[in-house]
Amino acid sequence: MTDPLWRKTGTVVDPRIMRFLAGEDVVLDRELLPYDLVASAAHARGLATIGILSRDELDAILRELDALGAAFARGELVLDERYEDGHTAIEAWLTDKLGDAGRRIHTGRSRNDQVLVATRLWLKDRLRELERTTIEIAEVCLARADADAAVPMPGYTHLQRAVVSSAGMWWAGFAEAFVDDATIARDAHALVDANPLGTAAGYGVNLPLPRAQTTRELGFARMHASPVHAQLSRGKYETLALSALAHALGDVRRLAWDLSLFTTSEFGFVELPAEYTTGSSIMPNKRNPDVVELLRASAAVVAGALAELSALTALPSGYQRDLQYSKAPTLRAMRHGLDALALVPDLLRRLAWNEARMRAAIEPAMYATDLAIERARAGVPFREAYRDAASDTSSLAGRTPEASLAARVSPGGAGAPLLDALRERLVGLGRSRPIGSP
Repeated sequence: MTDPLWRKTGTVVDPRIMRFLAGEDVVLDRELLPYDLVASAAHARGLATIGILSRDELDAILRELDALGAAFARGELVLDERYEDGHTAIEAWLTDKLGDAGRRIHTGRSRNDQVLVATRLWLKDRLRELERTTIEIAEVCLARADADAAVPMPGYTHLQRAVVSSAGMWWAGFAEAFVDDATIARDAHALVDANPLGTAAGYGVNLPLPRAQTTRELGFARMHASPVHAQLSRGKYETLALSALAHALGDVRRLAWDLSLFTTSEFGFVELPAEYTTGSSIMPNKRNPDVVELLRASAAVVAGALAELSALTALPSGYQRDLQYSKAPTLRAMRHGLDALALVPDLLRRLAWNEARMRAAIEPAMYATDLAIERARAGVPFREAYRDAASDTSSLAGRTPEASLAARVSPGGAGAPLLDALRERLVGLGRSRPIGSP
């Protein structure tokens, strides 16, 4: 293994202890290394600004950082057991290529702010991806809410048939949910968008580091003003990002639950695209909604990661090595959750309703609420109208789903669905395609 960055003269490094200390960091850092390289280049330019690096040294460092990134992308540089982590690999490469210039790159920074800034840049990209995907899901749901507005279906409470509803209302409910999720992702991004580079080990350094310069170069909206808070944010900001992901996957879980029920023979409301189903290894007749079931389970992956982070961050202020273990659950859960969400838009575009089965499931008793409201509107006290409607189901047989839905004129109901209000929220998030457009 390459000497760890913290090794002093005369220090004996026990290989067993090093394996324990490094853990899986060097593997996890394969995802973070490109961000670490970008931040290292910004730090080098900052050191040149204050005279720590000469112009020639800066040019050489920037050249070698580019070469390292290219070698990594081609697979010629592999982060493996030779290195304690990605930070060690960067410094080892620069030192091997440039000698003393490479040894100067760590001036004024710690692995603490180095991992913070790389993780922060990575989180910003992931949150932007989360926002984009949830907006796309919301757009699909809005388009289908408009297209399927007249398709009747039972509305359920307690998993029992309750009132007449429509596929349009079902879609609109999830459209608004995912607009919320996109808003949460954007809000989380705004908080995460703070530059920790230059806070070192959490107490600053005796150099006039140009932190405003690196903040601009790295595209952050602001810098962490307090080095102590930069350390306190480790785990906290990861939790915030995963919480935003958890909200989206929680809505996917409920949507997937509905689809799991609706695709059963007992319901028969929905047919899934063939690519989203599998067969049984023993029963030739089976067509299983495995993708939907695993989408439903994906929220559990993020919940588990959040539980890990919560346990890890029960710490005093300042950096503690425990926080190394925040990396694995964050990367694992974010990767899995975004991969799951990416499957949802196409699934929703292509699922097909069985309108005949949904109409057949609407029974006369489901119009009883309409009858009670009509009598209350005519002047009968609602509680009396309620009791009368419960005992007068014989008069409901001639009603139709279309009339029931058209009469539902409370704002947001089937007769006044407020889809334009949801579209306006999407416009506010930066998307303006009309409802129903591809």
